[in-house]
Amino acid sequence: MSCEIIERLEQWRSRFDPSGAVGLEGLLAAVAREGFPGAEDLIRLHETLLFLRAYPLSKKVARLADRILFAFANRTAADGDLDPFEEPEVSGIAGTSLTVVFSYEVARCLAALHPRHIEIGWDRYEEQDRLGPVVRRLLPMLNEDWPVEAHVPFQEWIAAAHSRASSDLQWLLKHVTDADRYDSLQLPLTWKMGASRDSRSRLRLPVSNLYLHREPLLRRSAVSLERDLAGPAIPVRLLARPEARRILDVTLATSAMRYRELYGFSHPDEAGVYHAEAGRGVDIYFFGVPPEWRLPLRAYHAGMFFKNGVPAGYVELLSLFERAEVGFNLYYTFREGESAWLYARLLRLFHQELGVTCFSVDPYQIGQENAEAVDSGAFWFYRKLGFRPTDPEVARLVGREEGRMRKTPGYRSSKRTLEKLAKGYMLYEMPGTGSGDWDQFRIRTLAQRLQQGGSAERRVVREIGKAKQSGAESRYLRWMQGDARLREMLVKWGQG
Repeated sequence: MSCEIIERLEQWRSRFDPSGAVGLEGLLAAVAREGFPGAEDLIRLHETLLFLRAYPLSKKVARLADRILFAFANRTAADGDLDPFEEPEVSGIAGTSLTVVFSYEVARCLAALHPRHIEIGWDRYEEQDRLGPVVRRLLPMLNEDWPVEAHVPFQEWIAAAHSRASSDLQWLLKHVTDADRYDSLQLPLTWKMGASRDSRSRLRLPVSNLYLHREPLLRRSAVSLERDLAGPAIPVRLLARPEARRILDVTLATSAMRYRELYGFSHPDEAGVYHAEAGRGVDIYFFGVPPEWRLPLRAYHAGMFFKNGVPAGYVELLSLFERAEVGFNLYYTFREGESAWLYARLLRLFHQELGVTCFSVDPYQIGQENAEAVDSGAFWFYRKLGFRPTDPEVARLVGREEGRMRKTPGYRSSKRTLEKLAKGYMLYEMPGTGSGDWDQFRIRTLAQRLQQGGSAERRVVREIGKAKQSGAESRYLRWMQGDARLREMLVKWGQG
């Protein structure tokens, strides 16, 4: 019965018939009473419920889905095998745990946010000898043990060094404050979700009005980047510090429980966190990094977007003049959602706020050394939105593939072809952007030219460095966009 009821529930991920709301509500009520033994069924159930909560047919559907999800720890606790719940696509479910090696910045933040739920994963730590050179400086008597014994019980030593009110991790972070030294330990941390409100099952941002989906979701064919980029401005507001801090905590924890660390999430500019109302129940929170963490050349921005209060994915933006490299990730659970529309809204927002008009997608995003992107046909997602390949060989292959599609309805590129298509960058240029100017530009080529440093290069580095430290990253970008001479010079120096 459990598989059948899950299959019936999964069908509602693509059904948005208001007349069927009562049927879905009844099905959810039945699910609440049903037991689902086995990790596979529990995962399918969880992800389907989370999708229905983010894309609800009615307020009651959202309420019933939350009721089940908020008690999900009781279901996972009854399952004996929790290993499947650690897979990156589904990690973070209430009642489960995950073990990851986090950087110093992320470990410190998580230990402060979840002191009772995160600890050193001693049972997963296969390189405990890394602790010796560090801990011997903190505990002198360890030198009676570590230099001469084969198997030093580091867990025992550290536990004896602090009170019961503290944890091994908290003690270590208190005494090891150098990021490089901490990172050298490669310390696995185990995060036990329990019934925490910050698990994927329960994390919600408050929303005043749910956006209800009573019609089919917007398909890619309904999205026009040219139209959307020229559309009305998206409402944006600067967050006050307390709200900004809460959002930054949420973004870091949400990313970490999926085994991801974004540079901006680890080093955010707390004074410049913005909220954008993108429409259709989507809220985008984005920010730059403070001066001490800024990149030498490109402006960096990161953001996370929420669908009806549920974390749905994240975005990274690396901008130079009018060109922005965009990294877009919609979480696995929501891949059937309105990804093309959402992507278009993100580009509209950054065009509006940062003045960028040329959007770049790097080869990894479309499948280079990224099997998931190849399997999902990511290249054609961007191509059908209007992006073009910059590599001439790839462009010729695209022409052949598109010819086959026109001649043979239903034709799909093979995996081998998709891997070939992912060998170069893709660009989308808004009207007015110099077509082709950025085709052969590589930031690494430019950075290495500036690193070698002739007199002209040293002058440019000083000029950029001064602008980088003055105000927000968006201000720096606007300054660059107003200097045609500098743009021409740097684009030329960056030709790969």
